[in-house]
Amino acid sequence: MRVIGTVGLPGSGKGELAEVAREAGVPVVTMGDVIREECRKRGLDPATDHGKIATALREEEGDDAIAARSLPMVEQHLESNDVVLVDGLRSGVELDRFREAFGDDFVLVSVEAPFETRAERLLDRDRDDSDTDVEALKKRERRELDFGMGDAMDRADVVIQNTGTLAEYRETITKLFEEGPEAVAEADA
Repeated sequence: MRVIGTVGLPGSGKGELAEVAREAGVPVVTMGDVIREECRKRGLDPATDHGKIATALREEEGDDAIAARSLPMVEQHLESNDVVLVDGLRSGVELDRFREAFGDDFVLVSVEAPFETRAERLLDRDRDDSDTDVEALKKRERRELDFGMGDAMDRADVVIQNTGTLAEYRETITKLFEEGPEAVAEADA
């Protein structure tokens, strides 16, 4: 059994990593989906209220609220799968929650890229929660860092520098799932 978590600032490539996982048959639990679902339950638009609800959940249920809500989904997938991907950790507190639950079977991968690269990717995206300008991206990034994302990134077991081509990045991700995290430690994509 292995649970692989991802962390990274917006536009770093976490979504692409999750897509490659799905293509490989690896179940993906997306922490952002937990927040989007809560937005809908509260009658709010995930595109405009995602950050507000992420903050509210952490205030109402604790800093590890999204991780806690994700754990049952991960455990359910582990009943019939050897590997599960948890997409989008946001803090060291969430990392602690997953490490407490899965011990050495939990591996955190930090996906990293320079701000300019990430901004370009996000501005090219057509997604309900993508930022529409550089200032909005900076605001979102500050919110993510305020949640403690920098701490989680610093404590990652593996760092993937996503600065190359999409094909190179997908090759690195494929290696992650086929050969394990050790095979991509400090890989550049």
